Amino acid sequence: MKLVRDKIPQIILEDGRIPHYHLASVNEYKRELFRKVIEELEEFREEPCFEEAADLVEVVHTLIESHGFSFADVVETGMEKARLVGGFSRGIILDSVE
Repeated sequence: MKLVRDKIPQIILEDGRIPHYHLASVNEYKRELFRKVIEELEEFREEPCFEEAADLVEVVHTLIESHGFSFADVVETGMEKARLVGGFSRGIILDSVE
C-alpha cells in the first residue's frame, strides 16, 4: 500500500490489470504524503535527475497545500527568510559556537 499519482489506477486498468485502491481519509492522506516525501527524497538521492526532482517537488507542493498553506506564500516566505538569514548555496557547516 502506498500513495500514488491520481491517474495510476486508470493506467493500470488500461494495461489490462485490476487496481485495488481506496481514497485516504484526511489523516491517512497527510501521513502518506510525509512517507511519500521520504520515498521521493531517497529516490532523488540515489538518482539525481529531472524526473526524480519533479516527483519530489510535486509531493512537497501537495504536502504543503494539504496543510492549508498556499505554495506561493511559502515561496514568498522562503525568499524573505533567505534575504534575512541567507540560503544554503554556500555549503556552510557550523561546527560549534562558543
